Amino acid sequence: MKNKGQVGLGLRREMLDEFCQEVPKEINFLEVAPENWMTLGGKFGRQFRALTEQHEFYCHGLSLSIGSPAPLDVQFVKEVKAFLELHQINVYSEHLSYCSGVGHMYDLMPIPFTGEAVRHVAARVKQVEDIIERPLILENVSSYAAPGAEMSELEFTTAVLEEANCQLLLDVNNIYVNSINHQFDALAFLKAMPTDKIAYLHIAGHYEEATDLMVDTHGADIIEPVWQLLDACHHHHGVFPTLLERDFNIPATNELLLEINQIHAYQNRHITDLKRSA
Repeated sequence: MKNKGQVGLGLRREMLDEFCQEVPKEINFLEVAPENWMTLGGKFGRQFRALTEQHEFYCHGLSLSIGSPAPLDVQFVKEVKAFLELHQINVYSEHLSYCSGVGHMYDLMPIPFTGEAVRHVAARVKQVEDIIERPLILENVSSYAAPGAEMSELEFTTAVLEEANCQLLLDVNNIYVNSINHQFDALAFLKAMPTDKIAYLHIAGHYEEATDLMVDTHGADIIEPVWQLLDACHHHHGVFPTLLERDFNIPATNELLLEINQIHAYQNRHITDLKRSA
């Protein structure tokens, strides 16, 4: 997918009526959490199927719980595979975190950064891939604590990608959020990510709880330091399909297109620069 200038948007149910009439040409793909759509029937189900038949879709899951100490929910993974097959979706990403143990916590919890956890996650990635028969792409996640850490987030993330031989969904905003929350150099973290593992990118807004605490909300406009990090990502790693996340405080589509077109502008400038230097 490298040097492929595409921009996507997370699809929400409130967008269905509008997008079934027309998806703006600036939006090249749509992304959904399979958990939110797998059981939909009726009008919503028909509308969703109509969109997947006409447009490219990515899936970004919420509850795989790849780092959980509990056994993998094999039945759930099989249901995800059936959903991917039904809608002919090849891209399936999940969070490098966990959300279940004895019960479901309905939140994304940080995995302890240990060698044991690296091996545990890698084994589960291979188990999932054997079932879904496609790559499992893992996303670097935002966090607010690092319990039981024996290594840095950077060391843990790269070790998981290497051990599991899996791809990376690089979330640019999460790098920025964590760099504030855990006091590290965002640009150094970005540059250390393995270019050959990157599948696509996420970018979003967040909430500033305090000067030293950022909360990854996907409910605000992207701020300038995050735009600068995206620009640096293009410069260092190349251009990849990029998804704008907006989960609440969702403005009208024409306002969302302002940020979508800004992503296009960054991509196009770097693609042009690459052509000139070739």
